[in-house]
Amino acid sequence: MKSTDEQILRTSKEIIVKFIELGRLSPASFHETFRDIYATVNQTVKKNINQEFSPDDTLA
Repeated sequence: MKSTDEQILRTSKEIIVKFIELGRLSPASFHETFRDIYATVNQTVKKNINQEFSPDDTLA
């Protein structure tokens, strides 16, 4: 699970860096935006991991 958490952190960081490079995000608003992006990536990944291990779930 630790590897997954590291990948979530790395992915969130890459998204933030890309937003800063594109001028869509200023470093001043980094803290709040990073928290939101990290939470979104974390929820998405962990939800998909849980679905992957639940044999009763069907894809809609």
